[in-house]
Amino acid sequence: MGKASRRKSQSFLHGALILTASILIVKLIGALFKVPLTWVITEDGLGYFNTAYNFYGPIYSLATAGFPIAISRLVSESCTRGAYRDIRRIHRASAPIFIGTGTVGFALMVFGAAAYAKIIGNENALPALYTLAPAILFSCLTAIYRGYYEGLRNMYPTAISEIIEALSKLTVGLSAACLILHQGMKEYETLGTVFGVAAASRDYARNAVLPYAAAGAILGVTVGSLLSFLFLFCRHKLIGDGITEENLRNSPPPRSMRKTVSRLVRTAIPIGIGAMAVNVAAMVDTTFLQTRIHNVMEQNPQVLLSMYQGMIPQINIETDTVPNFLFGCFSMALTLFMLVPAITQAFGISALPNVTAAYTRGEALHLKKSMEAVLRVTALFSIPAGMGLAVMAGPVARLVFGARPSLPITSHVLVIMGVGAIFASFSTPVNSMLQAVGRVDLPVKLLAVGLTIKVTLNYFLVGIPEINVLGAGAGTLVCYFFLTVAALICLCRETRIMPDFLSIFGKPLIASILCCAAAWSTRGLLSHVLSENLSTLGGVGAAVLVYSLSLLCLRAICRDDILMLPNGQKIAKILEKHGWIR
Repeated sequence: MGKASRRKSQSFLHGALILTASILIVKLIGALFKVPLTWVITEDGLGYFNTAYNFYGPIYSLATAGFPIAISRLVSESCTRGAYRDIRRIHRASAPIFIGTGTVGFALMVFGAAAYAKIIGNENALPALYTLAPAILFSCLTAIYRGYYEGLRNMYPTAISEIIEALSKLTVGLSAACLILHQGMKEYETLGTVFGVAAASRDYARNAVLPYAAAGAILGVTVGSLLSFLFLFCRHKLIGDGITEENLRNSPPPRSMRKTVSRLVRTAIPIGIGAMAVNVAAMVDTTFLQTRIHNVMEQNPQVLLSMYQGMIPQINIETDTVPNFLFGCFSMALTLFMLVPAITQAFGISALPNVTAAYTRGEALHLKKSMEAVLRVTALFSIPAGMGLAVMAGPVARLVFGARPSLPITSHVLVIMGVGAIFASFSTPVNSMLQAVGRVDLPVKLLAVGLTIKVTLNYFLVGIPEINVLGAGAGTLVCYFFLTVAALICLCRETRIMPDFLSIFGKPLIASILCCAAAWSTRGLLSHVLSENLSTLGGVGAAVLVYSLSLLCLRAICRDDILMLPNGQKIAKILEKHGWIR
């Protein structure tokens, strides 16, 4: 594993660029999966799919227990000190931990699936729940290598493994879903049954096939997690980690295995609780949205059904699957919402080693620059993306998911979620910086409060017939607003550094307002001569152009940010020549 070549590491923005590029590719592949999947399995199948996924999330977080971030942090810290033997020992210590926790997580999902499905009144989600269970073990094994390489500031293994995972989801998941749906409906047309059970009509037959089609889509996730692990395992065996024999010879003696495991556990548990809280928040949406809408349908269905008249299919009303259908509509909005924080998550992963190094060395100026770079790049992306989703909710939802009766439900949720996406985007990078400066406990405490806010709002708002599914969006917005503001206050207090918030947030906000105005007006003008989708694309193109020009005119981008990019010196010279950076 120890090669003779010199070990190289990546700067924050270089690493972030690698992860961002991979995430963009992953999200593009994900869109090629999720959008056709929505057309194939509709809102009902998407409800089963996301019910399984949101139950999987907290168990996966419990199984990994924050170890990937803990490994990244401790490896980065050891790398800064030149303690390369400690780095190798951290890797050896993590393997048995993940195998054990992954096995426990797999068992929890298998044996807990039936009870959870019964609690939320959605037993049709069981095939998807069982199919997803092995992914916990494979994902835990994958996490060993991702955290290790991220700590060494090598983001390529993580990026490539994520693309492999996404491609598997697309090819295996979409193919399996289409095949199962085709076979189920073919059996109905021939025999009048679905997997041996008689179906009263074509609508009832399709309704019976969808839980298994959703499980077929989930199969792509499970296979993807296996292939991702196999790639990282083989890469580590064949190429190694870049630590040279000279690095090891000059390294101080390593800590004992007992001390290494102890440090890993002490660092990981608070992070794991925090990560679990985030995933529990998603399960809160799944649970309360479905159970509370069940209550509404039992006690006062007229209000809800009159609100969504013509949007909810009759088959869902007859089969008592309206809660799952509305959860499917919410999931469609959530798919677009998650695009924004998914990108900025890369900034948090890439920032952690750099912020840790600056804090470990006591370099206040470097720490301030690193913090500002993370916040500025996050703001430059998340503010226009979130505002754009809110302003263009209806047209964007139509463009992505097609014209369908339920579209107004999804677009109304997306207006709220678009604003929430801005705050959700800052949550992970800011929490990563808190963890990087040694306060791994603070994100946990803040998330506990934020989760309480979300649970309370979801329970009461979703249960109001006039609000119903919109309450889940409102709970998400308020929760992430609190988390972002509180985490920023704590970060400033812990580091005793006050970033230039006016410059970081002010200029992107002004540019975002201009780009949203351009998107809305351009779409309105083009809609008189072009189709709905083409006018929406024209509006998005105008928004990107106006936003880019606004940023350059406002000089919102710093020279240091550009220099940390690959070939940054050349890019900086061109932009400086025109006076577009400061």
